[in-house]
Order: sequence, then C-alpha cells, then structure tokens
Amino acid sequence: MAHTLDRRTALKAGLAAAVGVTALAPAMTAAQRTAPPFKISLAQWSLHRALQAGTLDHLDFARTAKEDYGIDAVEYVNTFFKDKAKDVPYLSDMVKRAADLGVKSLLIMCDGEGQLGDADESKRAQTIENHRKWLDAASALGCHSIRVNAQSSGNFDEQMARAADGLRRLTELGVKQSLNVIVENHGGLSSNGAWLSAVIRKVNHPRCGTLPDFGNFSVNDTEKYDRYKGVEEMMPYAKAVSAKSHDFNNAGEETHTDYARMLGIVFEAGYRGHVGIEYEGEKMSEPEGIRATKKLIERVMAGMALPAGSH
Repeated sequence: MAHTLDRRTALKAGLAAAVGVTALAPAMTAAQRTAPPFKISLAQWSLHRALQAGTLDHLDFARTAKEDYGIDAVEYVNTFFKDKAKDVPYLSDMVKRAADLGVKSLLIMCDGEGQLGDADESKRAQTIENHRKWLDAASALGCHSIRVNAQSSGNFDEQMARAADGLRRLTELGVKQSLNVIVENHGGLSSNGAWLSAVIRKVNHPRCGTLPDFGNFSVNDTEKYDRYKGVEEMMPYAKAVSAKSHDFNNAGEETHTDYARMLGIVFEAGYRGHVGIEYEGEKMSEPEGIRATKKLIERVMAGMALPAGSH
C-alpha cells in the first residue's frame, strides 16, 4: 500500500511539473520571438575623419563605441595603429580598455600590406609574410578574423588562381591561431560577387571566408556589380558583414542601399553574427551617420525577429 502511495505521489509531482513547464512555454516563446537576428558592431572606418584629424585617439575607440553609441563590439582598421602591430604593451592596453568596458574585439581590417594575388610569386610570399604580424595582433586582441584584400592582376582566371593561392597560404598560417582570413569586396574583381565566391570555393578551407560589404561594388570606373546579387553570392561564406552607409533621406532610409532587402538577404542566408556599421558619407557628421545607420538597422531588425526555437 505504501508503495502504491509513493507512486501516486510521484505521479502527482510529475504532472505538477509538466503543468509548470506548459505554463512557462508561452512566455519563453514570446521572448524568443523578440530576439534580434543580428548583433551590431562598429567598424573603425566610420570615424576615420576624427582619427585622421587627431580628435579621436585609437586607444579610445572602444570607449567611444560603447559610451557614445551603445555598441559593444568593434572592428579595427590597421591603418590607425600601423606601427603598433608588434607593440605588446600597446596591444595589452587595447585589450584592457575593451575588457573593462565589456567591448568585444571582432576583427582587424588589413590594408596596405601588398597584393595577396600578386603575379610575382616572391612578392606574393612577401605579402603573406607582411600579414603575419596582424594575425599575431588579432590573436592578442581576441579577434576571430583578419580582413584582407584579394588584389591581383591578369585575366579573370589568372587572378582567381593567384588570389586563391595567397589566401590559402595565409589561411593556413591563421589556423595555427584559430583565426579566420576573410575577404571583403574592395574593388577590382573582388567586387564581382561571382568571382570572389569562386575564389573562396577554390581556397576550399573552412577558415577562409568573406566579409560582404553593402556598398563596395565598383569593379572599375565603368563597371558596377549588382550589390544585392553580390551580397547573396558571398553570404554562404560570410564570417562578418559590413553595413556600408553614405546618405539618408528624411524617412531615415539609406538612399543607395535598400536595407530591408539587404538585411533580408543576410538573414535568409542563415547568418546570425555581427553586422558592422561602416558610415562613409559626407553630408552628415560621423556621429550622426553612425547613429542614423544604427537606428535603421534596429528598425529593420525589429520587423524580422527570430522565430521561436531559433536560440
């Protein structure tokens, strides 16, 4: 009899627990449905005028992102600490300042280090070597990637082969530090989405991917690639996304890029990482442009919340 009562007690307890879980389920689902699909980061180039003028110090970038714009993830540009890649105390200071603020360092955009697809193999090797210090710096800062350029020369196929070779060799170095090597559409054939995605497939390494930029689709002075097509082609390999902005109308829409359409492409590709604000306009001040871009991204995201169970 006692055994039967124990079983009844256990059954009642189980039913009560089940009812409790059921009662909580609607609230959990509602919370999940309001989760934003992306996080927002700030690309340092958004403040390039202030940095170049000396009104903003590179070391204060993380603080500016957090305190002025409410953004807790940043993307550095090597131009603004070019001579500090091997300066351990300086990098340690960057790490401490970001950590103290709860700001995450995502990546370093690397420019001015040569052509990874150089037709001259010795120059290509030197370019790869030039990027080593940025891999080391990115690792020290806790980044997940360095962003590089797939510059080359020659015809379509020659550039593809040369760029893929340089990227593969650099990626193999990055793997040792658990870093990704990612390529932005940044002029030349890299602004041709079909070409760049084919290069990444040719590299064929999980640590080599893309950083689709919403606005960099000028292949040359006369040829422009369709930005929506290009981003769609690059998204399967994306490990970061750059929300480039220039100008806004009175409704707060970016006049060159349909953000709802573009972020829809990013979302449909299954990407759920950071979307980096990269304001590059001249009609607004840099702070105004950053805030306008952030407000637009947030407004678009509000209409595309994650479905229940996505987290």
